[in-house]
Amino acid sequence: MPTALTEGVRVTVESKYLEEHSQPDENRYAFAYFVTIANEGATRVQLRRRHWIITDGNAHVQEVEGPGVVGEQPTLEPGDEHNYTSGAVITTPVGTMEGTYEMHEASGRVFQAEIPRFPLQMPGILQ
Repeated sequence: MPTALTEGVRVTVESKYLEEHSQPDENRYAFAYFVTIANEGATRVQLRRRHWIITDGNAHVQEVEGPGVVGEQPTLEPGDEHNYTSGAVITTPVGTMEGTYEMHEASGRVFQAEIPRFPLQMPGILQ
């Protein structure tokens, strides 16, 4: 599974094609992605914002920014993990997602935790 470690924050992502929500004949390919955010650092952090870069197989890029993840702005003490599931729809059977989470420390320090690039891929399609 794609993983990135930034300043003690480990982000791991796995994706899954959702056949029941896809309509290939209408260029609609739906995917779920499962994220684990682990605080391996020594200080408490809070995820305040997200920035996603979604690229389809035609190199069309869509950026999504906003507060938190799935309506939450989780706070992670050292050793804590936060898991969530969300989804994306693209117009091709293959693509990628990547991005950053804006993390705030109790001291007021802010940093961008990397979300590793991960594939969106319909089974049976070679990239």
